Amino acid sequence: MHRRSVHLFALAAALAATPPALGQEVVRIAYIDPLSGPFANVGDAGLKHFQFMADELNRRNAVPGVRFEIVGFDNKTSPQETLNVLKQVVDRGIRYVTQGNGSSVALALSDAVQKHNERNPGKEILYMNYAAVDPDLTNSKCHFFHFRFDANSDMKMEALTTELAKDQSIKKVYLINQNYSFGQAVSRAAKADLKRKRPDIEIVGDDLHPLGQVKDFAPYVAKIKASGADTVITGNWGADMALLVKAAREAGLNVNFYTYYAGFAGVPTAVGEAGVDRMKQITEWHTNVPSKELERVNAEFKKKYNLDWWFLRVHTQMNMLAEAMKRAKSTDPVKVAHQLSGMRYMTEFGEVEMRAADHQMIQPLYISTFTRSAARGGPKDVRFDVENSGFAFRTDVRIEPYVSAQPTSCQMKRPPK
Repeated sequence: MHRRSVHLFALAAALAATPPALGQEVVRIAYIDPLSGPFANVGDAGLKHFQFMADELNRRNAVPGVRFEIVGFDNKTSPQETLNVLKQVVDRGIRYVTQGNGSSVALALSDAVQKHNERNPGKEILYMNYAAVDPDLTNSKCHFFHFRFDANSDMKMEALTTELAKDQSIKKVYLINQNYSFGQAVSRAAKADLKRKRPDIEIVGDDLHPLGQVKDFAPYVAKIKASGADTVITGNWGADMALLVKAAREAGLNVNFYTYYAGFAGVPTAVGEAGVDRMKQITEWHTNVPSKELERVNAEFKKKYNLDWWFLRVHTQMNMLAEAMKRAKSTDPVKVAHQLSGMRYMTEFGEVEMRAADHQMIQPLYISTFTRSAARGGPKDVRFDVENSGFAFRTDVRIEPYVSAQPTSCQMKRPPK
């Protein structure tokens, strides 16, 4: 077992051994994501987000008589390892799981949770998906015990390409994505959306590369340069995104980048000055969207972990979970799932909805552009940099929930209340 995993399991065991306050119920949430390998920094950051929010809910006594605990499990971004982990989760009696990194992992986990629940009535597990965005998870593969708190990849691409289509200087687009279900979905949606919105744009390349295995993206960047592309669209995340933009910077590739994950996990530091006014991202929030609550959270999180707060959806997810338990007057996953299904919840950014039809979160989205922070001579409203880099993101446009929402093919079967 990886040394980091041993440490995490030991920590979880120590926490579990600490007796709760008299009459207090402990709700454990299994966090199943990569804590070793090429995406360890992404998984570790996600774990810290959830630990921070568990502490927040406990401090506020958000659900009277309930204390939340996050138990970290390393799945190495592997579907098979995830299924092994789920067996441990079941054996330990944990009935809430959360995961986000890798839609191939999410599809395997979601299917396994559904089968477990069908075979074990009274011992159901609720799966909260905070980042895996393959559209199938809330369409053909949907089920009652899966809830997605992020926009799916088709929703994000619809918004990105609408913004891209406004720029008449864009003539040639290159697609580069990770070769698994999510990356394939990004490529497919980009081609379909551009054909509908800007049929004059030429797709000059469409590469799918192995997930987490490419150490040097220079050959891919050389192909992009040779194609004459003026714009790159990518759904790459983690090391695959950071290494791609690093190679682009080193090669002097002067193109626009339209991305899903440019603001996270080393990317701002890797791209630096080369990305200013050229790199865009779509997110449900970024640090320069005004918010008293998230400004506080970001400051406290950064002080505690020396990391920027990234996942607004973790904040929303944990607060909605607590609200669902209060409404249900129970921590039973079936009763809580019925409360989450269709829940409308007010955030600082407006009302969000966990759509009952498919358990897809409908929420505002933001397209933003990489720029210098105010302290580095950038716009005055870019108050907060990312990764202590002197660079940050500035909002281009806010997309309202009804704009990003898309139809669903989900045919969900619901257990009785």
